[in-house]
Amino acid sequence: MSRGLLIILSGPSGVGKGTVCTALRPKMPELVYSVSATTRLPREGEENGVNYFFKTREQFAAMIEADQLLEYAEYVGNYYGTPRDFVERTLDSGRDIILEIEVQGALKVKEKFPEGIFVFLLPPSMDELKDRIRGRGTEHPDVISHRMSVAEDEISLIRHYDYAVVNDEIDLACKRIESIIIAEHCKVR
Repeated sequence: MSRGLLIILSGPSGVGKGTVCTALRPKMPELVYSVSATTRLPREGEENGVNYFFKTREQFAAMIEADQLLEYAEYVGNYYGTPRDFVERTLDSGRDIILEIEVQGALKVKEKFPEGIFVFLLPPSMDELKDRIRGRGTEHPDVISHRMSVAEDEISLIRHYDYAVVNDEIDLACKRIESIIIAEHCKVR
């Protein structure tokens, strides 16, 4: 049995990573979605173990100490990380897994898994990105400004990725990601 593909989807905060992954699930039910751990508080409608594993800072620090995370990063005052064991078991079973993570985390994964397929999700424009972040209604104006500054820095790191997908329409972004995964499975290795 061949090992599964590790697909890493990242991009700036507010670009729609979670929305695209949610829309991708029914289109590619065989694709395993990796649930990240975070110290941030749940947003309305988010469930522990489904959207994220919500952890206290102390619990997250214990996971770091025990080397239970494939990667982790601090982003806008909160920690995010990928539980290592679940990813390894999924790949070893021959199933594909997608990580929806921040750019910092994706670059750390690239150091450990250069064979991963790295997909950068882009907004149609920076104005659209700002509108999406503002539209959440959960961010203070100072946080929005900071996120926009970070987003500009993150977009400059696109050269470390294999693919770029513009999230102009959710269904089109999903089709592009599906096409990338199909193409990767067709590669002569």
